[in-house]
Amino acid sequence: MKSFKLLSVHFERNDGEFFSCPLFDGIIINEENSRRSWILEMFIDKEHKPVFDEWLESGEVLNAKAVISYPENEPAGFRLAVYAVKEIGDHISILLKGPLKRVRSQYAEHLLEELIAEGLQGDEMLDRFRSDMKNRPQLKRDRDKQNS
Repeated sequence: MKSFKLLSVHFERNDGEFFSCPLFDGIIINEENSRRSWILEMFIDKEHKPVFDEWLESGEVLNAKAVISYPENEPAGFRLAVYAVKEIGDHISILLKGPLKRVRSQYAEHLLEELIAEGLQGDEMLDRFRSDMKNRPQLKRDRDKQNS
């Protein structure tokens, strides 16, 4: 097994929108098995407990995107189920488990296409590219898919 720092997780809701909450801490573990299973633990603010309790109760499998180790890394896609929600002081620990999706989104290439289409060049393009690679805003092409 290998473990990594979990920096952020975005969960896709039924309406196609993404839900995320700031992590106080997080870890992700590759179980290195034939099912490509991963275990994620998120330490977040207690205010998000009702959402995760609902997902735990329903057993719903969630599409999620996780940024691992470095903010510049492309988010990895997962199919996750909530396995446990535990209160710890003013926070909650969320335990999730599921396989890594095989398809990569090629975020960097699509972002670059979008910046070129917006007419950005030179330092302005480079600054925006660096910022967006770190912050990972939803791309126009993904917003358009959700709205169609």
